[in-house]
Amino acid sequence: MGDFDASNATHVATNEALDHAAQYLKVQLTYEWVNTERIEPEFDTISRCYHGLLIAPGSPYKSMSGVLTIIQYARINKIPVLGTCGGFQHMVIEFARNILGIQDAEHAETNPYASRLVINPLTCSLKGQTLEIEIIKKPSLAYSIFNADAITENYYCNFGLNPEYQQQIDQAGFTITGSDKHKEARIMELQDHPFYLATLFVPQVNSSYEKPHPIIVALLTALEQYSNVSAAEVSDTTKV
Repeated sequence: MGDFDASNATHVATNEALDHAAQYLKVQLTYEWVNTERIEPEFDTISRCYHGLLIAPGSPYKSMSGVLTIIQYARINKIPVLGTCGGFQHMVIEFARNILGIQDAEHAETNPYASRLVINPLTCSLKGQTLEIEIIKKPSLAYSIFNADAITENYYCNFGLNPEYQQQIDQAGFTITGSDKHKEARIMELQDHPFYLATLFVPQVNSSYEKPHPIIVALLTALEQYSNVSAAEVSDTTKV
């Protein structure tokens, strides 16, 4: 889910990372970019069409409401979701609005003067930086993916979770499982969901055919499992 731009390196890297992981897993993968302005007008079709979602970097999106709508649908219906950079930020906003009841939760990039900036400018921009992240929750999906206490990843963003809301969101179930040296959220995952992962960094750019990124491999594995469950449910319905 995102507004593809061939000049955006993170968008090109997203396609390549999916190809890397598919080859590694020896699975056939069909994917497409869905322009965010299509999501609400075509919601009935889009919501039934995919076994999983990648909420792409590259915000502000053409339709913020469209992105939030499809994120909410995937969260409620337990569809595998990975959000990176802008995807991370909008998964946080959706959770704040619909779970915490902060209806006016906003993003400083699109509404800088809002009173409830759940996503605000980072104290120090991370754009273009490669930094270490500590995996702070074990067990967690993040730890199971990396099996390591710390990782190094690439960032392309200027915005992140406002620390004022960090504890509230974490305690409500959108758990912070990876943080930087300032103890600010860099990886988040939803409890009681098979695969609902948000990273402020962009794992796609740190992937190759020789070494596909473990997060993208984990996403495709989750998609395959979801596909198998969906097929079994259809089969059971047919039998009935």
